[in-house]
Amino acid sequence: MPKPKVFVTRKMPEPIVAMLRGECEVSVWPQDEPPVPRDVLLREAREAQGLYTMLTEKLDAELFDAAPNLKVVSQMAVGYDNIDVREATRRRIPVGYTPGVLTDTTADFAFALLMAAARRIVEGADYIRQGRWQTWIPFELTGQDVHGATLGLIGMGRIGSAVAKRARGFDMRVLYYDVVPNPPAVEGATRVSLDEVLAQSDFVSVHTPLTPETHHIVNARTLKQMKRTAVLINTSRGPTVDAAALYEALKGGTIAYAALDVTEPEPLPADHPLLALPNCTITPHIASASVATRMNMATLAVKNLLAGLNGERLPHCANPEVYE
Repeated sequence: MPKPKVFVTRKMPEPIVAMLRGECEVSVWPQDEPPVPRDVLLREAREAQGLYTMLTEKLDAELFDAAPNLKVVSQMAVGYDNIDVREATRRRIPVGYTPGVLTDTTADFAFALLMAAARRIVEGADYIRQGRWQTWIPFELTGQDVHGATLGLIGMGRIGSAVAKRARGFDMRVLYYDVVPNPPAVEGATRVSLDEVLAQSDFVSVHTPLTPETHHIVNARTLKQMKRTAVLINTSRGPTVDAAALYEALKGGTIAYAALDVTEPEPLPADHPLLALPNCTITPHIASASVATRMNMATLAVKNLLAGLNGERLPHCANPEVYE
């Protein structure tokens, strides 16, 4: 019996590809940059029984039309807003994703961004590189204390809960808002309205999935509700924050600082106005980028893919209704 055909949309470490080659006929897009072109993705999908994808690929009705033999999609990410899951479900195609394995690593990074923004670490490093450090100045590059401050979380899923846990070590007061009616209770955190989170928090960190309800949940109106000394952190999805509104808020002093690991658009063009602001730190979507975590994500994506190809239930399925 011929092996099922699989297309992997990004260059992967050889141990990951080897796990697939044992059971599949594997084709791999051999580059990191640029991402796989659309015409290549459609062409490869025609023969594929399995797709191993990244957030950079758009999987929609056109793609599914081009893939008559497709049995499973496995995405190496916790998010899957790039996939038309409803369309996949209609066609009885399970969609795998990789939750859980990146929770602590991403929470570590979110808190690192919070600390860097509070204490103006990137500005300080640039200050030295620019040759401006001539002497010790009592109030130069003064930032904000983290200990004892109020942290507001938008979204209290796995990662939001892990950030709240870290905040307790700094004696922070933790408030949170969630679009989910009844998220699990988190020790030491108080659920309040979005308005209260924005008005009372010294730091606001976004940890919500991207949905129609959360698209631009941080916008011109909500930014004006924040303290002028507030810091915004986003490690969720870029479109949860209105980038144009954020630029105006940072430039005009509506809020003090922003630290972003995700942007809209992504990647952010080198001439984007946010990059010209000293009070905005931006990193290239690396919150889960520890070696161990990325390998765990890649391995879990393999397990999802192989389960789908073998007609088994995916360990982590975004649309479990396909099994009903």
